[in-house]
Amino acid sequence: MKEQMELHRMENRSRDGYAVWGGAWKKGSVPADAAFRLKDEMGTEIPVQSSVRAWWPDGSVKWSAHTADAVRLGQRAVLEAVDRSEAVNGAGENPGDRKAGKAQPGSGSEPGAEKEPEPRVKLEKGQEAIRISTGRAQLTVPLCGSTVFEDYRIDGRLTAKRAEPVLLLEEREEKETAEGTVQIRRELPWKSGILQVKVEEEGPLRCVIRLSGTHSRTAGGTDGAEEKIPFILRLTLWAGSPEIGVTHTFLYDGDEKKDFLKGIGLAFTMPCEGPAYNRHVKLQTETGVFHEAGAMLLSWRPKIPEEVYRAQMAGAFVGEGKDVADCPEAIAAAEQMPVWDEYRLTQDAPEHFLIRKKTAVKEACFLECLHGRRASGVIAAGSEAGGLMAGIRDFWQKYPSGLWVKGLAGEEAHLTLWFWSPDAPAMDFRHYADRGYSQTYYEGFDEVRSSAYGIAVTSEARFCGFTGRIPGDEEMAAFTKRLQKPAVFLASPEYYHEAGAFGAWGLRRADTPMEAWLEGQIDAAVDFYQKEIERRNWYGLFNYGDVMHTYDKVRHGWRYDMGGYAWQNTELVPTLWLWYVFLRTGREDLFAMAEAMSRHCSEVDVYHFGPYKGIGSRHNVRHWGCSCKEARIAMASHHRFYYYLTGDPRMGEVFDDVADGDRALLNIDPLRFFYEKEKMVCPTHARTGPDWSSFVSNWMTRWERYRDEAYRKKIETGIEDLKQAPLKLVSGSDFEYDPDSAHLRYIGERAGGGTHLTICMGAPQVWFELAELLEDKEWKDMLADFGRFYYLPREKQQEESGGLIGNREFSLPFMAAAMGAYGAARRKDPELAKTTWRILLRALVADNQREGFTEVPLSGNASEKVKEEIPWISTNFASQWCLNVITCLDFIREELPESPEELGAFLEGMPVEGYFRKA
Repeated sequence: MKEQMELHRMENRSRDGYAVWGGAWKKGSVPADAAFRLKDEMGTEIPVQSSVRAWWPDGSVKWSAHTADAVRLGQRAVLEAVDRSEAVNGAGENPGDRKAGKAQPGSGSEPGAEKEPEPRVKLEKGQEAIRISTGRAQLTVPLCGSTVFEDYRIDGRLTAKRAEPVLLLEEREEKETAEGTVQIRRELPWKSGILQVKVEEEGPLRCVIRLSGTHSRTAGGTDGAEEKIPFILRLTLWAGSPEIGVTHTFLYDGDEKKDFLKGIGLAFTMPCEGPAYNRHVKLQTETGVFHEAGAMLLSWRPKIPEEVYRAQMAGAFVGEGKDVADCPEAIAAAEQMPVWDEYRLTQDAPEHFLIRKKTAVKEACFLECLHGRRASGVIAAGSEAGGLMAGIRDFWQKYPSGLWVKGLAGEEAHLTLWFWSPDAPAMDFRHYADRGYSQTYYEGFDEVRSSAYGIAVTSEARFCGFTGRIPGDEEMAAFTKRLQKPAVFLASPEYYHEAGAFGAWGLRRADTPMEAWLEGQIDAAVDFYQKEIERRNWYGLFNYGDVMHTYDKVRHGWRYDMGGYAWQNTELVPTLWLWYVFLRTGREDLFAMAEAMSRHCSEVDVYHFGPYKGIGSRHNVRHWGCSCKEARIAMASHHRFYYYLTGDPRMGEVFDDVADGDRALLNIDPLRFFYEKEKMVCPTHARTGPDWSSFVSNWMTRWERYRDEAYRKKIETGIEDLKQAPLKLVSGSDFEYDPDSAHLRYIGERAGGGTHLTICMGAPQVWFELAELLEDKEWKDMLADFGRFYYLPREKQQEESGGLIGNREFSLPFMAAAMGAYGAARRKDPELAKTTWRILLRALVADNQREGFTEVPLSGNASEKVKEEIPWISTNFASQWCLNVITCLDFIREELPESPEELGAFLEGMPVEGYFRKA
């Protein structure tokens, strides 16, 4: 047995560092006990660390995860799944062990030649700490206490004494005075505490350590400490590398009325030695590097040779035995110079940063050093004792962020990565109003259920110690690239499609003018949103990755202040739209866009603990603001792409958070205002879609990741209940639901919110993939019949249902195109296929106008960046239209007209569906 996956490096990505990627395998092709080998373009074997992330129902490998040196991978490589007996020296990982991968040894030289020993990550687990060595870096991770790590050394030399999470909360108090009401604001520091440390992944090439804890503070002399804002930290170490990756997650469990986030980050303590003029700071901006020393060797009297100053500004150490020979003038002058002790870079807006500095004098002011647009998010600071280079990923995109170093004048300096900078106003988690606006502003209900309790934010960072002079500009640029654009390896779209990755989606082809037109529309839609993110500045720690819901053509902007028309929060699955477009193209810019959306939506829009654990908040002005807390917002299918393509550990943890999200419906019934509680038999409700379909997404992911048959049984229980309903899958879509048994109880033909909700929130994509896992013929027939029934004339629907559907409407039929296409393909019904295309195309094309997602010029707007718009646009329409086209191309491509010129005749007689698409 030998299966191959050809890989290539994604464009515009770092060429060094380590890469982690996912391997997709066809059902039945890779047995559970297979080994993996990796070869470069020349056929030379490369060490690889591998593990299995998902299994097919037959026990074969569905998804694997792999780590290898990006330099050795080169531009192209081949991953092989082989019988264990074929692996070199019989070695190879045990795919069944999810927690540990083992490298595949490669030759790298002629047979019989002496080989350099491969670097390996080594762990020593003690009762009080874990000691880790990569060959270059060594550090100790205590099993309890306040520090993330201690004694970080590079090649044996201490470069950081410790690192600790830091938290500042702002307390507000109003006092009445003779002059009026005065608001007092206090910054309160909280101390971190590590509660659990575990090795999440262990192997020769990569090790991941997970630390979890919380912040505490003893207030007012009380005996007990108050605890708030839990955190999860992951440290990632790579063989032979001095660099360490950090994934920082914090979860909000505060009181929104009094716990305002003033600052959160990670602080490092470094030793400092030598004179001030040999202590340096560098900050990477968007165009170059800002570089200063604690004392710049430029003096009126005594005059210092210019070459000494130039050498210092090139990073050289000055003094006896140093890079620059002893300079008496420098020593004399430095004794009379101010010593710059503290530097702060704050990205306070998406298009502005400020660098400031000050001396150690307590009452001294800050000086403004540099104003700029977008900092790259990397700092290096050190002395003759060495130092640290560190940075935050998506630094300016996730403002207000900061890079601080303080204490450069002393024996210890503190370098802090701020994910929320204290230089910015505190984050206010409160709602924007004291009531809901369900009718005017499209909010769920008139009640207020805005709650940030249980949301999370995840940030990524990286640091690296150095033992000599401060890193050069090119070295900082390379570090920045590894941080901001780490290496990613992919297979071709054709490979993923053939492997059955992520269900049903059509490959990108332009064999006919009509196909080319469709692809142009999909490109235009996604390109428009990319530009809107930049034009509208959809950035910020709690916002970056999301897009807005509906456009306001009168104000020439998005309805950011109008309830349910503001942030999208995954509604109508733009996540799936973007990820499928990426799968079809492999474009790096789309990967970055989809990655940001998955990172944001899986954290900020989802509840990770509390009464709503496992579900999320519907679209709103505030990400957590809507009174509708919905399973669809949190479903795993939004982000399975990111997890399986990158092996991201945090995303796997999010899937664990949502696996039992159906139980949250015991605390908030999604149909609570539609039915009387006292008349119910089951404790809550679930619509077939989007509620039950979202549960299925979570259960399917849990089943394939852990081979947990209990979750397969939950899925099958619901399917069997639907088989017993009068109209099977067409029935409902409202059902009563019991989370304990996973049973759906039929309660008649009523669809709270509309029948289109059944299929516009990702249900078709979940169900199509599930159908191939279960191989249940009746379930496939039910899916096909749903698509057929949706497109029947109204009188025919009434006839087939015996009048059972009553007044229930099958609304917004273009959103059901994927189901119609599935039905046409399974039933081999070309007329249904043509009907499906007509409905879908008519939603965008009216009166033979084929402009589609074309931007029109705009002048006189309040923002100079906004010069074009699509006046009728909504993200609901864009994501659903594009997603349905992509799915239909997989099932019924052959029934498309040949050319856009034929659309007039093809669509003749079709009514214009203008609910979303309005000029």
